[in-house]
Amino acid sequence: MHIPDNYLSPQTCAVMTAAVVPAWIVSVNKIKKELPPKKVAMMGVGAAFSFLGMMFNIPLPGGTTGHAVGGTLIALLLGPYASCISVSVALLLQALIFGDGGILSFGANCFNMAFVLPFVGYAVAHVISPHFGTNKKRDLVAAGAGSYIGINAAAFCAAVEFGIQPMLFRDSAGNALYCPYGLNVSIPSMMAGHLTIFGLAEVVFTVAILAFVMKAAPGFFSEKKEEAGVSLSLKVLLGALIVATPLGLIAEGTAWGEWGTDEIAETGAGYTPRGMADGFSLQSLLPDYSLKGLPDWTAYILSAVIGVAVLIIVFRLIGAVLGRREETETV
Repeated sequence: MHIPDNYLSPQTCAVMTAAVVPAWIVSVNKIKKELPPKKVAMMGVGAAFSFLGMMFNIPLPGGTTGHAVGGTLIALLLGPYASCISVSVALLLQALIFGDGGILSFGANCFNMAFVLPFVGYAVAHVISPHFGTNKKRDLVAAGAGSYIGINAAAFCAAVEFGIQPMLFRDSAGNALYCPYGLNVSIPSMMAGHLTIFGLAEVVFTVAILAFVMKAAPGFFSEKKEEAGVSLSLKVLLGALIVATPLGLIAEGTAWGEWGTDEIAETGAGYTPRGMADGFSLQSLLPDYSLKGLPDWTAYILSAVIGVAVLIIVFRLIGAVLGRREETETV
């Protein structure tokens, strides 16, 4: 679901960025007012879960792949506003360092995965379980339903963004300048995988981690949580996920809508759209989670360690700054 650069026109990217900016502003303000500094620091753990979930690629017949996002999981643990910022930062890290998702299309990716997904998932879960955190079985059912509907809502948004490109942007010969697949192709192609395998992966990822947190760190849902116990249990879980990330390499092929320009002409379009061939390009530090000279599985684990470490450090620093500010205001 990571939209690369040049699949969407610059105009579309600008519109999608403008659409998600208010969500970022409101989310930041809500976090400052409502989330304790210690839980702001825990947003890094949430972002790390999302980052790792997106590294586990799952194959689908036909050669395409997909992954979980974890937006609903973070929303249920820390709130939808915290999830919006956590997933956005994870997506930014992926785009800048690992080349997973575009720079120009960053706003569109955040709109889909950091705004639509967690807010829809959170809303659905709380309709099923209004008093979330009080009934484990009902909460897990609600989390599963919310995560499934949330990721499919995000996938549908991405499909529409893809599908309107050939309707709006064509060259003088009538060829699409950007994504060449209309709504009649983009919607069924995106939704087929997400309504089945990828949606199920999101449910399993969300419910499994949520159940673990409920059992190992029940204080996570209260204002006065056992900080040391939570930290230990979550470190163990994060470590296990990092070690397991090379499983994501088993899936061969590229996710639908994430092909390179050379693959576009081979997948039914018959040509490479000019806007894609001549568009924006940025060389990332560790493209596709690889590192020259290292085996793929080693580079994948190293990438996971780097991503998780950066995300946790960034949010701990933010939490520390907010904590000092809160102490100063109290004094």
